Amino acid sequence: MALIQVLVFLVLCSVVLGWLSRRAGAPYPIALVLGGGLLSFIPGLPQLDYDPQFLLVLVLPPILYQAALLTSWRDFKANLRPIGMLAIGLVIVTTLAVGATLKFLIPDLPWAAAFVFGAIVSPPDAVAATAILSRLNMPRRIVVVLEGESLVNDASGLVLYKLAVAAVLTGSFSLVGASSAFVIVSLGGIAIGIAGGLAFIVVHKFIGDAFTEVLVSLSIPYTLYVLAESVHCSGVLAVVAAGIIRARYTPVIVSAEMRILARSVWNILVFMLNSLIFILIGMALSGVMGRLTGYSAADLAGYAFCVTLVAIAVRFLWVYPATFVPRWLSARLRAAEDAPKYGEAFIMSWCGMRGIVSLAAALALPTEIESGEPFPYRDLLIFLTFIVIAATLVLQGLTLTSLIRWLKLGTDPAARAEHMRARVALGKAALAAIDELAAKDSMPRDLVSRVRAEFNDRIGAAMPDGQQSSFAFGRDLRLAAVRAERQELIRIWREGEISDEILHHLEEELDYEEQRF
Repeated sequence: MALIQVLVFLVLCSVVLGWLSRRAGAPYPIALVLGGGLLSFIPGLPQLDYDPQFLLVLVLPPILYQAALLTSWRDFKANLRPIGMLAIGLVIVTTLAVGATLKFLIPDLPWAAAFVFGAIVSPPDAVAATAILSRLNMPRRIVVVLEGESLVNDASGLVLYKLAVAAVLTGSFSLVGASSAFVIVSLGGIAIGIAGGLAFIVVHKFIGDAFTEVLVSLSIPYTLYVLAESVHCSGVLAVVAAGIIRARYTPVIVSAEMRILARSVWNILVFMLNSLIFILIGMALSGVMGRLTGYSAADLAGYAFCVTLVAIAVRFLWVYPATFVPRWLSARLRAAEDAPKYGEAFIMSWCGMRGIVSLAAALALPTEIESGEPFPYRDLLIFLTFIVIAATLVLQGLTLTSLIRWLKLGTDPAARAEHMRARVALGKAALAAIDELAAKDSMPRDLVSRVRAEFNDRIGAAMPDGQQSSFAFGRDLRLAAVRAERQELIRIWREGEISDEILHHLEEELDYEEQRF
């Protein structure tokens, strides 16, 4: 009964924090981290007894899989160089820099445990940043790089995390062995993810039931994560690779009904898992703080300030050279890409908020090493992780909008122009389908005229100063037109004329329109 009461309490906390974030107009991770911190001050808060590794398996696969499904492969591939430099190079440098800083502050801390902490806080979470940037119509390339970085750096950071944790547990570490293990674990996870993603695509074609399809989609990340981990490969990379592969086929093989159901189910699940982790950290902190009596408040504040400062500063020291040095050295890059603005590089550097992955990794730290002794400095590492997350989310997240306006960064009209071109292409395809069906089935001319007029108006609405009107529709004509629009949408997406963001937006409209009939 006590467990049920705690779970009900967690759900109610999630509802309240989600409502508050909506009312405040702030990304919900900021509300969650503040709410989780406040929970730690509630006296007598019950402590849940759970397997730390189970928590990692429960939370990470669906969150990473959804992010991969929404990743634009076209944009990801076009920005592979900056994404790779941030998601792999910066993660490694941050792990080393933050770990060395903590080792300098606490000389008795084992090097392996220091690097565990460095790996925990190395991957930024782009949820809060991209939510703000998208509202302000920032250049699409910045948002794409941040989203791609967030997807891949979770994987690279967690691979480093597992290698460092293994070094703590066994008490041995080899740089050569760790480097080769990093490559093998990563490549193995990617291979399993690609194979698994393709296999599930084949299975999906034979289901034919929307509810079963949703359940299968929920099982994919967990199945591939557990499979990869069981053969000592990266479950995170397997999930990410499968999500990217499946996203290329989803618009064709998945029904409109399934997409509508899955969209809601996935959004609710990911929000609940995010809420669960932030609330669990609040509950855990109440116990952690009680066990940190050996440190003074000044010591804890000093450690937290230093590691947070290093985590933020390293990103600045990496982003500016990574942005401008390749352009200075390569004439091909200068010809192929527009020159980045210094203000944009500053915003990229400032978007280093940590989030759900760091929290889950901290809570998943083992309680004991192989000798039976407690994991060294586990409570301190959890405390410092929460402080880094809270400081970056609150400081950087709440000041990001003001900084963008102060730097007077322009909006990006490219996405809107691309959206309008897609609407015109879909409208023309619909008109062609209406004329074909009307000629074949001898439809009433007045009905055909009304339906054609509506789609003509839709094309006109995509033009400057266009106004869209409402008309009555015939069921068969409307369905034929909508299905033609969907085929045209998939065609221009496959040919790279529109981004995945435009695809998802228009696909959702067509899904609901088709389901009404």
